[in-house]
Formats: sequence, structure tokens, C-alpha cells
Amino acid sequence: MNAPRTYDVAVIGGGIVGSAIARLLGGTALSVALLEARDDVGDGTSKANTAILHTGFDAKPGTLESRLVARGYDLLGDYAEATGIPVERTGALLVAWTPEQLDALPELRAKAERNGYTACETVDAAEVYRRVPALGPGALGGLTVPGESIICTWTTNLALATDAVDRGVTLLRGHRVTEVHVGADTTRLATTAGEITARWVVNAAGLGADTLDTLFGHDRFTVTPRRGELLVLDKLARPLAPCIVLPVPSSAGKGVLVSPTIYGNVMVGPTAEDLTDRGATGTSEAGLAFLREKGAALMPRLMKEEVTATYAGLRASIGRDDYLIDLDASQRYLLIGGIRSTGLTAGMAIAEHAGDLLAGHLDLTARAGLPAPPHMPNLGEAFARPYQDAAAIAADPEYGRIVCFCERVTRGEIRDALASVIPPAGLDGLRRRTRAMNGRCQGFFCGARVREIFEGETE
Repeated sequence: MNAPRTYDVAVIGGGIVGSAIARLLGGTALSVALLEARDDVGDGTSKANTAILHTGFDAKPGTLESRLVARGYDLLGDYAEATGIPVERTGALLVAWTPEQLDALPELRAKAERNGYTACETVDAAEVYRRVPALGPGALGGLTVPGESIICTWTTNLALATDAVDRGVTLLRGHRVTEVHVGADTTRLATTAGEITARWVVNAAGLGADTLDTLFGHDRFTVTPRRGELLVLDKLARPLAPCIVLPVPSSAGKGVLVSPTIYGNVMVGPTAEDLTDRGATGTSEAGLAFLREKGAALMPRLMKEEVTATYAGLRASIGRDDYLIDLDASQRYLLIGGIRSTGLTAGMAIAEHAGDLLAGHLDLTARAGLPAPPHMPNLGEAFARPYQDAAAIAADPEYGRIVCFCERVTRGEIRDALASVIPPAGLDGLRRRTRAMNGRCQGFFCGARVREIFEGETE
């Protein structure tokens, strides 16, 4: 048996943060491996969140998270333009329903300004209803956040991972780390698919970050899976939610929001339930009933529309109001822990920060002749899709052959996904790359045909 290859850096975790770090390191002369425990990138926390590109207006001032979210907002915004990640600049509106919430708005605006975001404005009830006429009765005022936006979290993760691979990073899917052996010069990682050796290790394992940290001999934090359940309503509901509608935060949390999605739907959620099971991504009767009740109070007309999907995501809560990022030079080990839902926005800035920490120990000089960023297929409903592009169809009729009629996904798009740099390992991965089976019938009509195409081209 051949000895395992030794990489300069092994990044563990193929979510948005791990992929962003691998991409940054892949732009140097270092040899880099990106290890993902599951069979696809972005199949954990990164795939199921509220998909909001945050300004960072409501972060805790002075924290690392507040700084990296603000920086990441600009970095990801620019990267989205360069790669075609769909973004809609919808803006957001915090709505006050009680006198106490109304009184809190000036302080929330001041907090945003302490975070460097100065575009918020307080508005009266009449302006709230002018902006969102479908809101239920009783709103007393609001706070505008014009920079808040919606984005495709699936495409973001895939773009970063694809960019990393294009830059020479070795992607190793299905490699769950089970043992860590730190040596004098290298660290051996035993995985479910064989052994990997690296000079440095970056732990961006999300929900599993504390378990991996323990394998390095530490006992400094515990990840508590926090389940957030969401309702997705039909595209016919989209005119009711022209922007993101946020609650005024309280000691109990940020509460339930109503948001348009990049795919043309409307989303209500999330719940916030601390669990012990790190695989509990199923929805619950109580959670969905809670969201229906909250949704009906926020926007009664919205809850008369059809619910087309429900899902739940798990966030890695560690019981503190900031990220936990720490470098251990003696072990050649960098921990990236406690990255919650803001990791979508902050991911590229977290990678930048990780690079700053590693720069004192590794040569991170940018390599000349890097490939251009990948151009990602558009999954956004507000932008042109292949079935609408007469020139594309004329050049390749497969873009005119619709397979998934709910989401207008064509045979050409499925073919392209299966032939891409990081092809899907299964139908869920194909869904995240094309929107196939993601519509109101949830694959009832097209599922068999999509599976037939998938299996025919992956045999």
C-alpha cells in the first residue's frame, strides 16, 4: 500500500466557511486538501438557513463576529457579482408591535451605527404599511435596513468549493475524521475513507467542531445543535413579502421573520430549539404549528397561501455571543468554531481572518496565474433562466427541454450539473445545483424522470 500523501494544510469541513478557507489557501503555492464527512459539499448547516446576506447591523458591537460579518458582506457581495451567485437587494424592515418594541428602535439604530452601518431609519406605522401592505393590524412603527439582501446559500457554497478545486485543492468527500495523531512535523488524520497526513489542520467542521477539537486534546466548548424550522410558501405569495420583515429582537432571541427567497417563494421562520441529536433535521408538529400561529399574526393573508415545503436546519450554538477562532501553533492547528447562521455572510471574511492568523507560520503569497472565478448557473427567480433564453436554446436545444415544470429546470441544466467540477453525489445534491424537484410538487411529477437522467449519466 502506498504511503498517504502529505498536504501542507488539511481543511476539515466542506461548508461555506471551510470551502472559503480552502479557496483562499488554494490561491497560494501550498498543497491543500478539503475533507468533507458527507458525500457532498454544503450538505450540513450551510444548506439550510434563512439565506440572508446580512449587513451586520444587529451584531454585538465590538465582537469578532460583528467585524467579520460587516467585512464578509462586502466580500461576498463582490464575489457574487463575479461568479453569478444570485442576490436580490430587497432590504429589510424591523416591525414594532408593542410600545416597548417601538421604544427599542432608536437604540437598535444606534447599535447599527456602532457596527458601522449608518443607513437605518426609523419610520412610522403609515410608512410600515406603505412598504408592506399585507402586514397584520397593530404595527406601531419600524426600522429600515436597506442593505439586507437575499442570496442563494447553495450556490455560494458550491462556488467557493468549485473555485478551491479549480485552484488545485484536493476535495475528499466521504472522509469523516475519526482519529487525530499529532506528530513532530505532521498530523495524521484517520478517516472513514483512509488516512490523510498534513502539516497544518484547520477545523471548520461546524456541528462537529467540538468533537474534532476533543481529538486534538482540548475541552473548551460544546456544540449544542439549535434546530430552526421553516415554512416555505408558494410563489403566488411572493407579492405579499416585498422585503424581509424582521421582528424586534428580545431576550428570547431574534424571533420569527417573513422573507422572500431567491427562488421566488416566501419563507416563515425559524424556530429556535436546542437539541442533543446532531442529525435531527426533521420538522416537528409543534414547530410548524408555532410558525403558522406566528405567521398568521404577522401577515394573515400570507398564511392563506399554500405551504409547499417545510425544512429544518441545525446551527452550531456554543453558548457565547461570538465566534471561537483560535490558533495553536504547537499543534499546527486552527479552530474555527461557533459559526452560526451569520457564517453565510461572514464566510469569506472568516477565511481572510484565518489567513491572517496562518500567515505567521505558512507562506501565503498569492500564486500567479490563478484561474478566473467560476461562473455559476443562475438559480434566482428574478434573473434570466435557460428556459427563457432563446439564444441559449437555439445553440443547445437541451436548454429548452423542461424536466421539472414547477421550477422550470431543463434537461441541459441537469446535464451541466452532472458534468460540473463538483458533480452531485445524489438527488439532493442535484436539487441544490438546479432547483429540480424543489417546487410545489416536491418531485411528485418529475422525480422519476430526474432520477432516470441522474442514474443514466452517473453509471
